[in-house]
Amino acid sequence: MVGRGDLTSAEWERLEPLLPRGGSRGGRWSEHRKVINGVLFRVRTGVPWRDLPERFGPWETVYKRHRRWSADGTWQLLLTRVQAAEAAEGGIDWDVSVDSTTARAHQHAAGARKAAPPPVAPQKGAHGGANQGDPVLRKLSARLAEGAAGECLGRSRGGFTTKIHLSADGRCRPLSLLLTPGQCGDSPQFEAVLEKISVPCVGPGRPRTRPDSVSADKAYSSRGNRRYLRKRKIRHTIPEPKDQRANRRRRGSAGGRPTGFDKDRYKKRNVVERAINRLKNFRAVATRYDKRAYVYLGTVTVAALTIWLRT
Repeated sequence: MVGRGDLTSAEWERLEPLLPRGGSRGGRWSEHRKVINGVLFRVRTGVPWRDLPERFGPWETVYKRHRRWSADGTWQLLLTRVQAAEAAEGGIDWDVSVDSTTARAHQHAAGARKAAPPPVAPQKGAHGGANQGDPVLRKLSARLAEGAAGECLGRSRGGFTTKIHLSADGRCRPLSLLLTPGQCGDSPQFEAVLEKISVPCVGPGRPRTRPDSVSADKAYSSRGNRRYLRKRKIRHTIPEPKDQRANRRRRGSAGGRPTGFDKDRYKKRNVVERAINRLKNFRAVATRYDKRAYVYLGTVTVAALTIWLRT
């Protein structure tokens, strides 16, 4: 009996031929369908791994499979293969939109093991804030911040957060995913998100990496991003903020020509917002519980894979 949120027979028929055959150390994997349904249950509900229902088997098996496939790129490979099959049928709308969203990190996401710096004992007689100017303490704080950033955790207006950068096709499905700490800006990640788009051809030929067009909000408006899109010959619709428009006019001919803007094409930018809403229907995506960034990226990738299978 198929539970709510489990893979249907049609979805399993699409996914089964793409799954790895062998297990670790030459052994055989446990039943793929049951374990994947366990992963889907956890991604959809956000429950602790230990609280998985018994029908999915031992929770350790489900967790270790998800962690391993997140680390070795199996989830990403499955997503890429599903995208390739969809592209072979002409089912991808290559009018792409780019945006980002912030996921609040749960307290369970903190505390990942790392090489901790040696503890610094407070000076005798020092009161609160007395050591703020100590170079040793400044170095310690920098190392702690670096460790958090390595797991894509950072401080933003929403608190302790991770930011998900993504591109979506015209049918509200994620094409590429990228994680950064929550305080990172959108514009610097624009090129990286587009560079991660790679949909292989079924048969000979290179993967498709270039969209027909790209839409983004004014947070992505910069001369560098527009130069990158022109270099790749990608049509784009990115509104120009008032301050950039005023600065361009102030510089006269040195400011360059006005940027083009297609209002009708920009109306389609909501597809990426809808793709974000679909991703955040998965509670383990909307709130980050995973300590390691690669495991959380695997969680987001599983959610994206599910969207592709069910759209």
